[in-house]
Amino acid sequence: MSLSFIPVIRSNVSEFEAFFNSSGAPKHCWCMVWRRSTAESHRHTPADRKQQMMERVAAGAPIGLIAHDGENAVGWVSIAPRETYRNLGGPPGATGEVIWSIVCFFVPRRLRGEGMVRRLIAGAVDHAKARGATIVEAYPVDPDAPSYRFMGFVPVFAEAGFTDRGMAGTRRHCMQLRL
Repeated sequence: MSLSFIPVIRSNVSEFEAFFNSSGAPKHCWCMVWRRSTAESHRHTPADRKQQMMERVAAGAPIGLIAHDGENAVGWVSIAPRETYRNLGGPPGATGEVIWSIVCFFVPRRLRGEGMVRRLIAGAVDHAKARGATIVEAYPVDPDAPSYRFMGFVPVFAEAGFTDRGMAGTRRHCMQLRL
């Protein structure tokens, strides 16, 4: 399956909305878990989270990529500058470093187990690099972790060349790829 990766922007936000409203999609969070400000965290219904995300898209903020196999949306990866998220637990950036973060994936159940996350990582890395990133950071968990599985798994990021920089919480690792 050949994939293309399309950043979510104002002109295609309806496709993003349709994908997130599809069966099994993360329409309960709208990928806002790590993005919400303190003020936004007091409004936490699915409708509130959707509105918060749509406001970011309307403002032109980078939020992530939809993967396509031709005309169909088949995956999502949240990739954006690290400063557009809450503190994710990564080390401070050095002067001149531009860090983009991968924080979430969604692959429809029918496509899981086919290496889609690996392809989403590659697409996200290419996207961040093309926009000036010098480091891509991710916060995956071990495969047996009971939570945060939407952030990916350590071995998959290690296969993609990311190095473990330590823990970013009790379950999440901080992994980085220098570009």
